[in-house]
Amino acid sequence: MTRRYFGTDGIRGLSNRFPMTPDLAMRVGIAAGTIFRRGGHRHRVVIGKDTRLSGYMLENAMVAGFTAAGLDAFVLGPIPTPAVAMLTRSLRCDLGVMISASHNPFADNGIKLFGPDGYKLSDELEQQIEELLEKDLYGQLAAPNDIGRAKRIDGVHDRYVEFAKRTLPRDVTLHGLRVAIDCANGAAYKVAPAALWELGADVVTIGDEPNGTNINLECGSTHPDALQKKVHETRADIGIALDGDADRVIIVDENGTVIDGDQLMAVVAETWAQDGLLRGGGIVATVMSNLGLERFLGDKGLTLARTKVGDRYVVEHMRSHDFNVGGEQSGHIVLADHGTTGDGLVAALQILAAVKRTGKTVSELCHRFEPVPQLLRNVRFSGGKPLVDAVVKQAIADAEAELAKSGRLVIRPSGTEPLIRVMAEGDDREQVERIVNELVDVIGSVRSAAA
Repeated sequence: MTRRYFGTDGIRGLSNRFPMTPDLAMRVGIAAGTIFRRGGHRHRVVIGKDTRLSGYMLENAMVAGFTAAGLDAFVLGPIPTPAVAMLTRSLRCDLGVMISASHNPFADNGIKLFGPDGYKLSDELEQQIEELLEKDLYGQLAAPNDIGRAKRIDGVHDRYVEFAKRTLPRDVTLHGLRVAIDCANGAAYKVAPAALWELGADVVTIGDEPNGTNINLECGSTHPDALQKKVHETRADIGIALDGDADRVIIVDENGTVIDGDQLMAVVAETWAQDGLLRGGGIVATVMSNLGLERFLGDKGLTLARTKVGDRYVVEHMRSHDFNVGGEQSGHIVLADHGTTGDGLVAALQILAAVKRTGKTVSELCHRFEPVPQLLRNVRFSGGKPLVDAVVKQAIADAEAELAKSGRLVIRPSGTEPLIRVMAEGDDREQVERIVNELVDVIGSVRSAAA
């Protein structure tokens, strides 16, 4: 069944335009509240947000929706996504909500929902909410004496800071390390620098002055240039770049080189395996992770399980096969021993722990493998299904056969736009470029013929 509202990471879109309107946010509150009313106890929801201007509007709309459905709403204010997941469990809530469009520009916003276990909702539950949104919700409203209360909760920042600090091994402090951190003018602008400082680091902070419209603007994990300059300027030992809701992280080493999620997962996998902490015999990543990571893990006797793109699919595989490390190239890293979703700060602390324990520089520690040449191109199409065309199928089969021994091919439709993503990687850069360009031409010609 086609989904009208939910994408790979909740509902997302341009603020004050369908579907990110206050009306729909309120309806999501009523619909989700209805589904999670189970039993006669007082039901609770926690609502967090990042620093976008539209957050005020959507927060109030969702409070109205949930209280109308008979749930008590705990309003947290600006706080990272992983903190919402943690507090959903800690406050014994039936539901958690994060109002954020993650790494997108400020004009966008989104709604992410977590169940009482702190995990993002399954496709089935999202489908149930979608079906309710299409119906008249009048009958789901609570009786006058059952309407919920709303309360702003103080002290939640301190709770998350303590939680994050506890994920650093007890024998490690950050004394002697100069850490530059870019909070993307987003949800972690208070908590992340505080946690690092309390652990003993000399902290240099940028991207900590949100004004409602500067979240992710030329800063954060999607724009590491500002952090690279700050690392160089302050001679920092490491740079940490978070995104708007702090569920992903990119590291910059002492030389200003950007280190992606694949290298970070390699560090965590290797150090956890050495310490006897790694479960599942390897890690979980998406089809986009570099072949170099897979080979590196193979050399260590570890496996790489691949899933569809989207951290929720990584988490689902981790839960069903008992892995405790997974993530994406983009820097979403999920450490199941510490949390239920990606956590940029907690992932960064694992890297800092390895730096302190090994005595190596970040550049020495985090360059675990040489990435295989990888090329991604997008083909836009206006209608039809180019990937079912016989000519396209044959071209894909030929390309896969050519790359069989030295690389990989991934072709997938975008989950959010009318695009076909063509990605190839292999040891021979020229071969990879030729194969991708040929496939793009074939898919493009089919699209044109269909049009």
